[in-house]
Amino acid sequence: MSAPPEDTSPSQHREVLRLALPAFLALVAEPLFLLVDSAIVGRLGVEPLAGLGVASAVLLTAANVFVFLAYGTTSVVARRLGAGSREGAVSAGLDGTWLAVGLGVPTALLVALLARDLSGAFGASAAVVDEATTYLAVSAVGLPAMLVVLATTGVLRGLQDTRTPLVVAVGGFGANALLNLWFVHGLGWGIAGSAWGTVLAQWGMALALGSVLVREARRARLPLRAHPGRVLAAARGGVPLLVRTLALRAVLLLTTWVGAGFGDVPLAAYQVTATLWSFLVFALDALAIAAQAITGRTLGAGDVARTRAATRLMVRWGVLGGVVLGVLVLAVRPWVGAWFTPDPAVQAAVAAGLTVVALQQPLSGFVFVVDGVLIGAGDGRWLAVAMVATLVAYVPVALGVRAAADWLLEGGSVLGQEHALIWLWLAFTAFMAVRGTLLWLRVRTDRWMVTGAPR
Repeated sequence: MSAPPEDTSPSQHREVLRLALPAFLALVAEPLFLLVDSAIVGRLGVEPLAGLGVASAVLLTAANVFVFLAYGTTSVVARRLGAGSREGAVSAGLDGTWLAVGLGVPTALLVALLARDLSGAFGASAAVVDEATTYLAVSAVGLPAMLVVLATTGVLRGLQDTRTPLVVAVGGFGANALLNLWFVHGLGWGIAGSAWGTVLAQWGMALALGSVLVREARRARLPLRAHPGRVLAAARGGVPLLVRTLALRAVLLLTTWVGAGFGDVPLAAYQVTATLWSFLVFALDALAIAAQAITGRTLGAGDVARTRAATRLMVRWGVLGGVVLGVLVLAVRPWVGAWFTPDPAVQAAVAAGLTVVALQQPLSGFVFVVDGVLIGAGDGRWLAVAMVATLVAYVPVALGVRAAADWLLEGGSVLGQEHALIWLWLAFTAFMAVRGTLLWLRVRTDRWMVTGAPR
């Protein structure tokens, strides 16, 4: 990046913290309460717990495909706010929320109708498929609410408010845990009770965040009805981020497939290390959310110098945060495996894999922050092309590691299983390195810094 004048005053540091800290707490709240849900259902037996895992995978995929409802809305709303048009910002937020409703209803119907087919696609036992089907059919009712929560959270982030989503997230996930406990064990509804508790919590969160958006619209004297033309425009604007997300999901699925080819022990170790990697992503993604909100607002205001200064500051924080997280992972890695499994072979493979995960964290901090900056800038088309290109570059690397499985495993010894997991994570690190290189080449230029309310 070039070196224009910087503004790294204490106020700018406080602004980043004001946005990032509540975002981090909200992001961490979700996996913690999901663990509580698993513990509640787990007391019903192995089949219900396995069924919850299958159904959750389907639901999270269905919802996460539409994550552009949060990211894209944040960028558009922040730009209009920065340009001095709070009315235009709220109007864009309404369009994004109506788009969430329009996507959520048919998605819910599709998931409900195909609940058994989707549950059976994982190859689980008949008993597990029955449990997953029950959970999925009920939980589909909450899918529109999940997408509305994504969109309204994006609106509030664009309006530079990350505290309200935090309060609603903690309240919603807390209610979810209490309702699940009551319905599952108090009323004896089984796994269906867990699904209904989740549905009620999701709709409660959607109504709470929606009421905040309605209040903002009334202050701006905006009509609440849907405007088909603007909603369609919001959908078109989200297509690049949808492509980016699908390409990223393909990378993660491909990596899991490679791990499955190594056998049960490396795959189990990969699941543990991937879960921990995902948790670290939540921590670093908080800065990316702050980057989305700040970048959109400063570019909307036409302040290129402040945009560049904020980018430099957040990149430094991202890399430093990655260093800190990496050191922590290295410090605890000998004991992490024992938290998840008593199997010594899996524990050894987990410790080996976490070495690479830890060393990767500074790179991850850079990648997630710059990705957030470019999303905030509305640079979706470039991000889509770059992610597809990175996927294409990753495919031969992943296939090469899969082809070398016999050589890496060395007859199935513990040392061979450790080597296999290390090479799997090295392959994924190569993906992150290519992604980071492309992001660096883009962010060091000025082409992404388009100013004004519309991009």
